[in-house]
Amino acid sequence: MENVKSKNVLGLNTLTSTGNSKNRKRVGRGIGSGSGKTAGRGHKGQKSRSGGSIARGFEGGQMPLQQRIPKFGFSSRTNRSFKEVNLKNIATIPEVTLETLKQNRIISKSVKKVKIFGVFEVSQPMHVKGLKVTHGAKESIEKAGGTVDVINESPIKENLKKASAKRNKSSKKGIEDRGSN
Repeated sequence: MENVKSKNVLGLNTLTSTGNSKNRKRVGRGIGSGSGKTAGRGHKGQKSRSGGSIARGFEGGQMPLQQRIPKFGFSSRTNRSFKEVNLKNIATIPEVTLETLKQNRIISKSVKKVKIFGVFEVSQPMHVKGLKVTHGAKESIEKAGGTVDVINESPIKENLKKASAKRNKSSKKGIEDRGSN
């Protein structure tokens, strides 16, 4: 093709900014300017005075829209660091730990606990360490020749029972000590 020079070629070097922006309206410059005296603010009222601005969402004393609409939604603060991962998303990883899931970007770095769920035919054996696994996911992993090493965490209720038992023992000792005096 020939190198043809054209005056209408659009390029970064041919762009101009002329006519793209209007000059601002200069207000309060005398009655002959068309916007003198009240300077386009009208007569009286809150918005005609300096510093008179109205908060966003204010509806003149009427109940604002954001307060008329009912509240909805909830995000638990306890579950922010917990994620559930589907077995089919990690079926190709040979060794699954919290660190390997973070390295493969399946979970974010802020996650501290993971539970693997789902029933899926795993093609190669995989080893899960230090993660919670549902019953169906455990069967799928073991059927493919893999292993699951689950952390046995004691539920919160048991910890509370132990603490309340300690309190009961200490309170019984206090009663016995008072009775012997």
